Amino acid sequence: MYTPVAADVAKLRNTTGAGMMDCKKALTEAEGDFDKAIENLRKKGQKVAANRADRESTEGAVIAKVNNDKTRGVIIALNCETDFVAKNEDFVKLAHDLAELALGKTKEEFLASDYKGITVADKLTEQTGVIGEKIEVGSFETIEGPYLGAYIHAGNKIAAITSLSADVSGADEVAKSVSMQVAAMNPIALDETKVSEETINKELDIERELLTKEGKPANIIENILKGKMQRFYKDNTLVHQAFIKDGNISVADYVKSINDDLKVVGFVRVSLT
Repeated sequence: MYTPVAADVAKLRNTTGAGMMDCKKALTEAEGDFDKAIENLRKKGQKVAANRADRESTEGAVIAKVNNDKTRGVIIALNCETDFVAKNEDFVKLAHDLAELALGKTKEEFLASDYKGITVADKLTEQTGVIGEKIEVGSFETIEGPYLGAYIHAGNKIAAITSLSADVSGADEVAKSVSMQVAAMNPIALDETKVSEETINKELDIERELLTKEGKPANIIENILKGKMQRFYKDNTLVHQAFIKDGNISVADYVKSINDDLKVVGFVRVSLT
């Protein structure tokens, strides 16, 4: 019977990330054929993936990446089942590698992309077999703009990317600070014009019902609602929110203080919590 040498086992382990004993067994079954051993490991991963298809992968690492030109960005969530795996150094590195690969692609293009000789989709299946947990790409958000900046919160559970109207002096710090705002405060929209009609109507219905129960006269409820909605926009839309680093000014005021013509024009956010 073929007995793998240590160097081959180590090579297979470095190539696939599989455990030492799994690599030894795969090489033994493949009688030393390196490519066949990789295929054996992948088949094992596919079997494990099928067995765990109904499991919830609610943990993981959320990673944001921006290209060198600061014009394209992506946030992906590489999901797993446990926090123990999510904090693993190799898992986090894989999440960073995949996010880098995802730049400029749709999710479908990304999953079909080559990652060290196999597709990303196959790599996820392989890792399911190696780790023993369901591994998948969950959230996948892309953004384009004149100037982008990203922020990943400690622990890799939340990430955000902000788009500014121009590349000006100080734009990098502004984009990062506003992305921190997005991560922390989770705005529902950029400003009042971007809030969905459904959300507005729902909020109006709630406030109108509360005011009616308080006995407010019908002829003044509508005027009160205008003030209520202004407060709603202030609390829930990015540019009107109080800036987390200085509660005396809004996000829009902060951005304008750096450059009179600078504006926030978009953002994306992904969170596992």
